[in-house]
Amino acid sequence: MDAQSRGRVDDIDPADQWVLNPDTGNYELRLGESAQQAKVTPPRGPRGARGTRSASSAASSSSPASRTTTAPGRSVPGQRGRRSANAADGGGGSGRRKRKQKQSGKKKALLWTAGVMGVVVVGASVGVYLIYDRLNGNLNTVDVGDAASGGSLKDGPINILLIGSDVRTGEGNESYGNRENTTGHADTTFLFHVSEDRTNAAAISIPRDLKIDIPDCPTKQPDGSTKVIPGSPDTKFNESYGVNGRDPGCTMRTVKQITGVPIDHFMMADFNAVKTLTTAIGGVDVCLTKPIKDKDYSQLDLPAGEHTLQGEQALAFLRNRHGLGNESDLDRIKMQQQFVASMIRKMKEDTLGSPSKMLDLADAATKALTVDSGIGDIPKLTALAKELGGINLKNISFMTVPVKDNPRETVKATVVLDETKAPEVFRMLQNDVSFTEVKKKEKEKSDAAKSKQAALLNGPRAEASDVRVDIYNGSETYGAAQSTLLWLQNSQGVLKSTNKSNAPEKIAKTTLEFAPNQADQARKLADLMGLPATALKQGTQDAQGLQAMVLTLGGDFKGAGVPIAAPTKVPDVDKVEADKQVCAQ
Repeated sequence: MDAQSRGRVDDIDPADQWVLNPDTGNYELRLGESAQQAKVTPPRGPRGARGTRSASSAASSSSPASRTTTAPGRSVPGQRGRRSANAADGGGGSGRRKRKQKQSGKKKALLWTAGVMGVVVVGASVGVYLIYDRLNGNLNTVDVGDAASGGSLKDGPINILLIGSDVRTGEGNESYGNRENTTGHADTTFLFHVSEDRTNAAAISIPRDLKIDIPDCPTKQPDGSTKVIPGSPDTKFNESYGVNGRDPGCTMRTVKQITGVPIDHFMMADFNAVKTLTTAIGGVDVCLTKPIKDKDYSQLDLPAGEHTLQGEQALAFLRNRHGLGNESDLDRIKMQQQFVASMIRKMKEDTLGSPSKMLDLADAATKALTVDSGIGDIPKLTALAKELGGINLKNISFMTVPVKDNPRETVKATVVLDETKAPEVFRMLQNDVSFTEVKKKEKEKSDAAKSKQAALLNGPRAEASDVRVDIYNGSETYGAAQSTLLWLQNSQGVLKSTNKSNAPEKIAKTTLEFAPNQADQARKLADLMGLPATALKQGTQDAQGLQAMVLTLGGDFKGAGVPIAAPTKVPDVDKVEADKQVCAQ
């Protein structure tokens, strides 16, 4: 609909109002007929050249259509040629212009572009800057040093640790217990892995009651110095943050030690963040098969069926445990996964299409979140969002690290890693294997290179007794080369193997270098050790005499006899996919 047929100034189509002044070469904002009829009186303010207001005054006006304006710093000719109110109303006069024919769709699009560009140019020095400055000023950042791998946002997989702390300061949080003078704990934690080709992602929940070893943690102090906080063996995971002055970097180091996955960045939110973020997007939809009633703790009282939760009610839903059947933290994690999956759907399908909702969300998020300094400004967060924005919802999976009851406890209060399933999940993350079936067309770019590499495993195998290999330790695991040597010699019959001690430098992935005439030996060793095809590095010249292959153990080494290659199928674990609404309980 054209601006002339509208009755309100704030409904005027910018494409109809920005026109080219042939005398200056600038696009100028002119009043249409409806704008004249509205009789809007512009506020008085400082004047620019030849009666035009300054850029700051124009940007702060309640009606951007109330005066002719141009980009800051460029003068505008006087009001010659501008229609009087009578002319605009259809009266006679030398200043009257003929009404233009309706533009074609293409011309309309061009004018829209011109209008938007004009607004951006005019507002850049004030409006846009104020929004950017406000959002940037909202952010809280923490320098976690080398705990953040800080990988490129453009290349390679991205691993982000999402931490929900149980800090309970703020109005309405008294019902969850008073922790006014603490930094909280790592109460809810997701390891969010984004694939290198950006076709899929996985969010892995880490239970707060998981018993693990917390490593030593170098932590930045307010005066700029670094203090090493001693680690704690056989400790609940949630103590990796907050206890003894541990910062989010300590949680990042702990997760890396558990999973073998380098953590690039972290984002942390507290109780109040849940309230503000869910309110900013207009609530999150959840579905219950059974009612939840927890009058003693969270005061959550929801009947079975569908609900839209925000603010205090959303927080109560995420925190609720005592209202569930067995009051289990693992069951609460499932509820949290379904809630976050629904939140992602809401943001992608509704919020991202509304500029006003986006601004509300951006304002709430930047106030609520604490991030590492590597993504501690708006351009970096925007770049990260762009990398995540193209992933299809059906290819985003939520699951929990496979665990089992702690066998050392009579009364089961904590859990430990499932020694069979957990390593399989971790190897999939380490090798960037999708937990969902990604369509062929989404990954065909990398298929050609993968098939060529996979061909190295095709062909005859040597006998184990004929395999010659020198073993180097390029991992962080002390004694890895020696333990692998003993396993190969004593369990696999690879007697012609030698421990060459430490590699010149640490490497992320295990490699096996071999000559073309050693390919049969390489295939045999790959079978024995569970090496992926990507680990095989074939040279161009044949080996001479008794020359051995070179095996360098990398950061993906998890122990002698533990396969290095990722599983060929997804382990038997419960998953929630972001595109599906699953009723909880």
